Amino acid sequence: MTRLELLSFPLDSVTLMGAVSILERWIVEGGTHTVITINPEIIIQAESDPTLTSVIRKANLVTADGVGIVWAAQTLLGVRLPARVTGVDLSVKLLERGSQKLRVFYLGGKPGVAESAAQRALAQYGTITVGVQHGYFKHDGVEDLRIAERIRDAKPHVLLTGLGAGFQEGFNERFRDLMGVPVAIGVGGTLDVLSGTVERAPEWTGKLGVEWVWRVAGDRRRWGRAPRLAKFVQRVMQKKSSARRTRAEK
Repeated sequence: MTRLELLSFPLDSVTLMGAVSILERWIVEGGTHTVITINPEIIIQAESDPTLTSVIRKANLVTADGVGIVWAAQTLLGVRLPARVTGVDLSVKLLERGSQKLRVFYLGGKPGVAESAAQRALAQYGTITVGVQHGYFKHDGVEDLRIAERIRDAKPHVLLTGLGAGFQEGFNERFRDLMGVPVAIGVGGTLDVLSGTVERAPEWTGKLGVEWVWRVAGDRRRWGRAPRLAKFVQRVMQKKSSARRTRAEK
């Protein structure tokens, strides 16, 4: 794994199986580790949120979740990342390889989604469910703490946190020491996919790098992503132009 810096944020150049191997080692070794699958929206969000910026920089593993990150790394750093490592792919592969030995806590989604995700994971991979909790709880500090304590007491190997970009990463970092989970991953809408509530994007969209277009077109709730994606592209091109000017002045 090689750690890069993209627009002042960490980014690890790693394959899917490389990332899974790292997580499996952490599970065996113990300790606490946070994983962020970063996309353009999180970067734009973090630029105006110092707390989120700090959370991202403290993460033990930051993978490229999205073709926009892959493009930006190539454009600004001249680095061709070996692969996109999305929250869905990372979660599925980890569950698949963990089989009957892996203890998982599912946190997030609408009421019933975490339960369905756990049931389907048991049926498909045989993983052990040690707890489920929907994401529609009061984020008042008191309830967050209560849930973090539940996770601690459940002693999972892996925490899949799907509370929405920004908040899920903050939850994992804020309660990292209290929960004591070897691997806590911010997985976005992965629980919806695992539960069968949301259809996974066709494989060809990922190969062509247009998965985000497929998702946005099929879900009105995602239409609000466009401004942040456009802002990210603008930010990358501004950074590239600035680097060119700097080189020209030398």
